[in-house]
Amino acid sequence: MTQFASSESVHAALDRALDAGEGLLRLTPTWVPRSFLHPGRRIRLHPDDYYSYGGERGGIDERWFASTTDAANEGRVWHEGQSLVLFEGERFLLKDAVQEAGARVIGQPMWERHQRWPVYSKFFDNMGPIPHHMHQRFEDAKLVGQEGKPESYYFPPQYNNCDNNFPYTFMGLEPGTTKDQLRRCLENWAKGDNGILDLSKAYRLKRGSGWLIPPGVLHAPGSLCTYEPQWGSDVFGMYQSLVEGRVVPWSLLVKDMPADKHSDLDFIIGQLDWERNVDPEFKDNNYLEPITAESGEGWRDDWIVYGEVDGAQLFSARRLTLQPGARCVLKDPGASGWITVQGKGRIGRLPLQTPTMICFGADTEDEVFITHEAATRGVEVENTGSEPLESLRYFGPDTFAEVPKVGGRRK
Repeated sequence: MTQFASSESVHAALDRALDAGEGLLRLTPTWVPRSFLHPGRRIRLHPDDYYSYGGERGGIDERWFASTTDAANEGRVWHEGQSLVLFEGERFLLKDAVQEAGARVIGQPMWERHQRWPVYSKFFDNMGPIPHHMHQRFEDAKLVGQEGKPESYYFPPQYNNCDNNFPYTFMGLEPGTTKDQLRRCLENWAKGDNGILDLSKAYRLKRGSGWLIPPGVLHAPGSLCTYEPQWGSDVFGMYQSLVEGRVVPWSLLVKDMPADKHSDLDFIIGQLDWERNVDPEFKDNNYLEPITAESGEGWRDDWIVYGEVDGAQLFSARRLTLQPGARCVLKDPGASGWITVQGKGRIGRLPLQTPTMICFGADTEDEVFITHEAATRGVEVENTGSEPLESLRYFGPDTFAEVPKVGGRRK
């Protein structure tokens, strides 16, 4: 049985793990339930295990990657949302590893500025659409002692064998929408459907593409399984009162707003980035298609998440594909969280194997944290299987000197 390392023993375990893995850390699956959502059942969890936290906690429809962020769930277990490092039968928090050896794990600049790994990614997998909602901007989240949450989407074909119920996402508001129109939606909250989707536009989701969603922008994610690099926060506000016949409580609208503002409609509307929501060029300014960053014989490394938020490079992501028998040396300027989505092979000394089915609590060989020291030194990746080996890896703030601009492929 795998044991948790004590806080006193993390130092020794981490040193051994970093030395044995040459700067690579094996991570175990991190499952997160949501009481108000309906699992899409494509994240490879065993069919019997989607309610492993108990029915009252809701089904598991998220798997988080390289996370040092707590899931903001009521009744959460003590480490819910936190990634665990596995080494020689012991587990310890990735968060503790960063605290123990910050510069070695995430690099000196990031450690000095943030004192943590300030981002995470996840698979979000729902059967149908979820409420039109936003994640607070940094200045608004600060009012309740939190941080804002810009995020991004990529739709991996390997995790989207079927569309589920609604493969479309409403984003933003139609140009010309007024704050008075939105105010009426909030006033009609208790009347069933408050009609907010009448003020928005749905975009059909395309496998292999993605979106960049700044904070304060409304979005109602559809039913494709989504890989989501984002800032390390779990704040949100739901602005839609009824989804697929399910009532959304007012408490989910105001959960990350000051208590004295929970009935202040002007304040609630003011938490939205209005100009970005009604942007007439919303797709041009937020839609992402892959852009090849590097390639060689039998392999290709593509940007899948890029661009800046308010002039800042907060996170980015790449998709590495190797054909059977191919190998390459990855040399990135910073740490990353890695998840294998297809095939088998190795990264450095660690084997890679994409699971078909995962039992709750079981360990896998698909997830790795590439520390700053390993990334900057270079890591060899090899495809030892008979199909393409494909992985997704995401990076923290200011990792690259520059990243492509949104819309760069189309210009």
